[in-house]
Amino acid sequence: MNKQSVTQAPAYDAVARTLHWLTVLLIAAQFVIGWTMPDIHRDTQPVGLIAWHLGVGATLIVVIVLRALWRLTHRPAPHELPPLLGVLSSTTHFLLYLCLLLVPLLGWINASSRGWTVRVAGALPLPALSRTGSSFGHTMGDVHGVLAWVLFALIALHVAAALFHQFVLKDRVLQRMLP
Repeated sequence: MNKQSVTQAPAYDAVARTLHWLTVLLIAAQFVIGWTMPDIHRDTQPVGLIAWHLGVGATLIVVIVLRALWRLTHRPAPHELPPLLGVLSSTTHFLLYLCLLLVPLLGWINASSRGWTVRVAGALPLPALSRTGSSFGHTMGDVHGVLAWVLFALIALHVAAALFHQFVLKDRVLQRMLP
């Protein structure tokens, strides 16, 4: 690996960094809300922490879509990695984006099946993605819960990789995403 090229690789642009850290904040809020909100049962109403979970999730969808569009139209400056690390990095990032989109989308489908209105930032109502009472929508709620744990594992892997770059490889890859 040419350490010189990695060390001098430019930082991600301000929009990419802002969307990344906004995603981090929203995901952290979602995990805290998700772990502390009451269990959802047949007659549960979307109030309190559940309403917050829905609103943050809908906002997260908007941020992730913006982030994916930005990434597709503004490629990050390349950095050189050994082939195996390059494949691991690309695969992990793809799976992160996929889960970051699927987890809230599946939650939205589940909320729709319960007859709940999902609103971006608590204000802008989104259309229902499944019929009220839909067994598919209820099943997607179960998948939502499982994929949230997969997302958590991918985030842990992502953080571990950033720390590996910082403290083992010492290649300054982590600094590319810092303000």
